[in-house]
Amino acid sequence: MDSQCKEGPVLHIVVVGFHHKKGCQVEFSYPPIIPGAGHDSNTLPEEWKYLPFLALPDGAHNHQEDTVYFHLPPLDGQQKCVYGVSCYRQMEAKVLKVREADITRETVQKSVCVLSRLPLFGLIQAKLQLITHAYFEEKDFSQISILKELYDHMNRSLSCTALEGSQIYLGLSARDLILHFKHKVLILFKLILLEKKILFYVTPVKRLVETLMTVLSLFPGIIEHGLADSSHYQPRRSISEDFSSAEIKSADEESLSMSTTDITNISKELEGRYDVSDQPDQSKPCNTTLDTHYLQPHAGSLLDSECEWETLEPHVMDEMEGKVDITHLNTFDTDSGLPITVQPQSATGQGMLSSGLVSGLQEDQYGLPLAVFTKGYLCMPYMALQQHHLLSDISVRGFVAGATNILFRQQRHLSDAIVDVDEARIQIHDPELRKMLYLSTADLRFADYLVKHVTENKEDVFLDGTGWEGGDEWIRAQFGLYVHSLLSSALQQDHERLLADYGTAFTSAWKITHNYRVWISNKHPAMANITPGHPFQGQYSVADVKIRLSHSMQNSERGKKFGNAVMSTSRSVVQTGKAVGQSVGGALTVAKSAMSSWFSMLAQPTAAVSASSQSAD
Repeated sequence: MDSQCKEGPVLHIVVVGFHHKKGCQVEFSYPPIIPGAGHDSNTLPEEWKYLPFLALPDGAHNHQEDTVYFHLPPLDGQQKCVYGVSCYRQMEAKVLKVREADITRETVQKSVCVLSRLPLFGLIQAKLQLITHAYFEEKDFSQISILKELYDHMNRSLSCTALEGSQIYLGLSARDLILHFKHKVLILFKLILLEKKILFYVTPVKRLVETLMTVLSLFPGIIEHGLADSSHYQPRRSISEDFSSAEIKSADEESLSMSTTDITNISKELEGRYDVSDQPDQSKPCNTTLDTHYLQPHAGSLLDSECEWETLEPHVMDEMEGKVDITHLNTFDTDSGLPITVQPQSATGQGMLSSGLVSGLQEDQYGLPLAVFTKGYLCMPYMALQQHHLLSDISVRGFVAGATNILFRQQRHLSDAIVDVDEARIQIHDPELRKMLYLSTADLRFADYLVKHVTENKEDVFLDGTGWEGGDEWIRAQFGLYVHSLLSSALQQDHERLLADYGTAFTSAWKITHNYRVWISNKHPAMANITPGHPFQGQYSVADVKIRLSHSMQNSERGKKFGNAVMSTSRSVVQTGKAVGQSVGGALTVAKSAMSSWFSMLAQPTAAVSASSQSAD
C-alpha cells in the first residue's frame, strides 16, 4: 500500500469504441497501455484482453448512458487488482462535427474509463461522468486534451487518504439496500462469508454494480483493503484451451466429491427449510457443494495438482484455536434490548494497519478485513460474456459476480445462488445450503431491527462514529458489530453455545472456509475488548413469534402460496361485495328518494301556514 500511495492512483485513461467490423476495441489510452506504443494502439496485454468488453457492456445499445465497475487481473510484476470505472454514452452520428470514415452506423457508442490502483469507485465515477459528458459535447472525438487533463487532475486530487473516510462509499447506499432486500441482506452477507458462488443479475449495469458493491461495503474493510487479490485469474488464451461442458462438469464433480452433509453436522432442530427460490429444485446441482474437500485431500486426486491455493492444514487450525488466550468473558446484556451502535475501537485506533502474515492483506488489530477474496475467490462487479468460462474454471473456488446477460442466469448449475436484484429474490437450489442460511431467532431480531430503523419515520438521532441512526454509516456499523461479535464468539471456550445464535449449520460450514481458517491462525489481542455472543441473543418472546411468522410468510413457498390465496380471496370478496352493494344500493337509493319526497310533501303545508301567519302579523 505504501508503494501505491507514493505513485499516482490512476494508471490509464482509456477510450473504448464499437467498430462495425472489429467489435469493441481500445481506441485511445493515456499513458499508452503498451509501453512504447502509440496512444491509438489497439494492442492489449493478454491479461487485459477482456477490457473492451468490460468497458463497453453487453446490451449497451439499449441505454443512452451507463456506468460500469470492473476488476482486471494484475500485469506481470504487479501483485494487486486493477480497479476500472467506465462511463458509457451513445449519440447520433449525424451530429458529429468530424465524422471519421469507419463510422457507418447511425449511432456512435463509446466508453471513457479510468484504470486505478485504488478502489475509489464512487469518487472516480463522479468526476468521470462529467468529463465523459464534456468529451461527447465536443462532437469531435479526436479532441483528447480533456482526457489528458483528467489523468493529471485525478492523480493530483486522489490519494490513499480517501480510503479511510466515508468518501469511498460514495454512491453505495446501504439504506436503499435494506429498503429493497430487507432481511434478505443478512442472507447475502452469510453467503459471502461461506465463500459460495454468487451471481447478481439485473439491468442496467449501473444498478447491478452499485448493488453488488453496496453488499460488500457491509463487510468491515473489504472494499478498502480486501479486494487486492480478488481478480487473480488466467484469461482463456485460445480456443484449443476450451473445455467442453461435459469435461468441466466431470472435473468439478470429482474435485467436489465430498458433499456438505459429510462435513457439517446439521442440527435436527432445524426442521424448517429456508425457501428463497420461487421454483425449488431438489436435484443435486453440479457446483452447490461446499469447497471443503481440501481438508482431507485424497491421494492422486485432482486436488493435489490443481487446488494448491489452500495453505493451511487442519492441524494448524486446531493448534491455533487451542492456543488463543481468552481474557474477556463478559456476556452481552440482553435486558437492554439494544445492541452497541458504534464500531469497536482498538486502544491505538483503527488507523493502525499491518500486513497479514497469512492473508497478505492490510489488516487492522481485529484481523479485518477477512481474507474472503483471496486464493481463487473472485470479485467481479461486472462480468462480460467473454468471461463466462470463469464460472466453471477449476482454479476458481468461488465468486461474487454481476451479469446482465440472460445466458449467465440460465446456467444455474454454475452458481450456488442467483440474486435477482430487480425482484429482490435469492434463488438457491441446494437444500443443504438453504439450511445453512436458515436465519436464527437472533438473526431475525437483528434484521428486523435494521429494517425498522430504516423504514420507520422517527426523530433523527445522531451518534458519534456512526452518523444518523438508520443512515448508511449506522447500518455498516451494525454489520461491523455483527462480524466482530461472531469472531469474538468463535474464540470463547463455550463457543458452540455462543455460535448457536448465528445458526448451527451456518457456523459449522463457516469454520471450514478459507477466511475463517486464515483469521483463526493468527492472534488478535484487540478481540479481547469485544463482547462475545450474538448482539441480539436472549429469551424467546411473543415478538419473536411474530417476526418468524412474517419471515416465513414472505419467503417460504407455502407462505407465498397462502399469501396469494388470501389476496385472491380478498379480491373476490371485494368484487362480490361491490356487486351486492350495487343491487342493494340501488334499492336503498329508490327508498331514500321516496321517503325524501314524502317528507317534503308533509313539510310544504306547514311552511305555507307559517308564512301566511307572519304576513298577517
